[in-house]
This record gives sequence, structure tokens and C-alpha cells, in this order.
Amino acid sequence: MSIEAIPGTTVKTMRAAVWTGPETIEYRTVPLPEVPEGWSLVRSELTGICGTDFSILHGSHPRAEAPVVMGHEITGVVEVAAAGGPAAGTRVTVEPLIHCGTCHPCREGNTHVCRNLKLYGIDVAGSLAEYVALPAETLIPISSAVPLQEAALAEPLAVAVHAVSRSGLRGGERVVVFGAGPIGILTALVARHEGAGSVLISEPSEERRVVAEQLGFDTVASGTDPVSAVMEATGGDGADIVFDSAAHPSVAALLPKAVRVLGTIVLVGVYKKPVEVDLQALTFAENTVVGVRVYTRADVERAVKLIEGGELGLGRIPVQVFPLEETPAAFTQAMTAGAVLKVFVGPAGANGKEEE
Repeated sequence: MSIEAIPGTTVKTMRAAVWTGPETIEYRTVPLPEVPEGWSLVRSELTGICGTDFSILHGSHPRAEAPVVMGHEITGVVEVAAAGGPAAGTRVTVEPLIHCGTCHPCREGNTHVCRNLKLYGIDVAGSLAEYVALPAETLIPISSAVPLQEAALAEPLAVAVHAVSRSGLRGGERVVVFGAGPIGILTALVARHEGAGSVLISEPSEERRVVAEQLGFDTVASGTDPVSAVMEATGGDGADIVFDSAAHPSVAALLPKAVRVLGTIVLVGVYKKPVEVDLQALTFAENTVVGVRVYTRADVERAVKLIEGGELGLGRIPVQVFPLEETPAAFTQAMTAGAVLKVFVGPAGANGKEEE
């Protein structure tokens, strides 16, 4: 169905931040989205910005085509409910994956690695707008008692939950995380919560090392070789599990040196192009290398439970909120890799502020 106006109002249009081409985001008035049968209209509350959005902005994402409304880290409130979906007024997070349902992974129930995987906010309009239309089955309720800026971490937290699940962590392992960006920090938090014996973080940015230390993690000191630091921390053995959330060629070269014999490397970050890796070292040490792509529905639901339970201390993560009309400034801040770990875009007219 097409909504001519939001029920009970005369509202027929909305404001949106529209990506119109490389390095260009325009703040526009656009029609309300169509809401097909079985879909809901969600009022956007906060949208997280991540590295995938950077590639869209730069025009380097292989699928995104301008014009498009970005935003796949979605938190909002159901404005118009679908039959069988969350009721109007329910705060929701979103599993933004679009799968074909017919390829081999989909037929096997592994829809998150669909061969034709797409996402809302990349291939279809997302939430950098006042409203976004979404299938009811993508919506996952999250308690309105949870601080909004913590609720808005559900999607990236699901990536971390999936990464730790894929690592085989059982408890007591010595863990190393390369990269203290949002995904690296969330992965470290989940690994610690799931019983890692120790977590060491390697991060070149001094500001982000400070954030990691404030969250209670050991870090590799400035000017110290990361592999030497890992060996010192593990008695010369290497880490049981190494998470690569940096996805940088310089880190790829370190992975076989930082992991112990028969240890596991988990590739959480997405490399933009092929890199050199010492496969002989991995072979001789019989290492396990695990890829990570987004998350399953169960991972998102687990992330929501962790947030609702307040088990990770997410309120200590420094974030900043920008109003919708300042989306370009939000991207600039998000790309600085500074002390603000996560940048959100809120409603039009929202006051941006940093919280620690």
C-alpha cells in the first residue's frame, strides 16, 4: 500500500539525507516511503554510521547507486504497524539484511551469507531520513527503558556477537584484538563477557587506546611492536584467538605471527582488496582462519538481550549525535578515528553532543 499521509496527520513528505554521488550528501524533502503489505513505517530515532557508509560516500561501494538514502544501523519507533509485526509505538532495532531465499546458503538456512545478499540503506532506502519503510519481520523490539544511544549499538554489537561465536571461544583463552574502532571494542567487550582469560588490544590511535584502557582493556603501548607485545603477554606462545577488526594490510602480515600454534584467527573487518598473508606459517602451525560476514537473526537477538541486560557497560562508550541536517558533518567526525568511538545521526533539529 502507499501511505498518502501519516495516519492522523496531513504529513505527506519527510526530510532525508540523500547520497547523490561521490562525496555529496544533500538534505532534501522527499515523499514518504511506500509501505507494502506486511511492512511497517518506522520513525527513525538514531542511525549509526560505519565503514560501509564511508565507501558509499566515496563512491567505491560495488553495489550502491545514487541517489540513495543510506543508513543500515537502524533504531526507531514503529509509526504504522503491519499485521503481525510490532505494534505502533514499539521501539525497534532492525536486521537490515535482504536475502534471495533461493541460493544454496539460503536453502540451508544461512541467509546472512546469501550469494545475492543486499541491505537496507545500501541497495534500498535506509534510515537517514525521518521515516523508513521495512518488512515487519526485520524489526526486533528493544526495551524503551534502555538508553537510546545504547539501543542504537544493537547492529554493530551483533557483528561482534557473531565474530565471538565464530571464534569458538569457550572461556579462559588469551585474546588479541587488532583495531579499537567500534567493532573492535565491541568484539573485545563480548569476548570478555563470554569468559576470555585476557584481552589485549592493538591500536595505533592514541585517543582510541585511551578509550580501550578506560573500558578496562590492556593495550599495546605506543611505539611497541604488536607481535612482541603479544608474545610478552602470552609467555612466548602467541594468542589463542586473534580478532582482526582493522582489516589493514599491515595487520594481515602480523596475524600468523601473533597467533599460537593451533590457534584461531578471526577476520572481522572487511578487506577492500587482496592482501599478502604468510600461508606457509598458517599451514605449519595448523591455524584456523575464520571469516565473518555480518550476523544471523539469532546474533541480533542476542545483542538486544545483552543491551537490555546492561551486561557490557555500553554507556561508557563515547558517542556523538548529529541532527539529520548535519549528516555530512557526522561523516566527517566518524572518519576521524578519534576519541568519539561511535557517531549517530538523529532526528532533524537534534542537538549533537558527546557522551562518555
